[in-house]
Amino acid sequence: MKEYLFVNVNINGSFGAKCEVHRRIIDEKASLGYRYVGYVPTEISDYGKIKCLDLVFERDEEEDY
Repeated sequence: MKEYLFVNVNINGSFGAKCEVHRRIIDEKASLGYRYVGYVPTEISDYGKIKCLDLVFERDEEEDY
């Protein structure tokens, strides 16, 4: 059985702005035994730009962390 964790990331800034907060979050969750498995957009602008997303992580439930 898997345990899932969702971390919401708000992507601020203007068009073309660089966002790197996801790297810190992925490293942090990996140190807790989670594996990054993907993302889900949770808010999209009228013009199709992703404004917020959930990073999705998983780990085995049996393991003791």
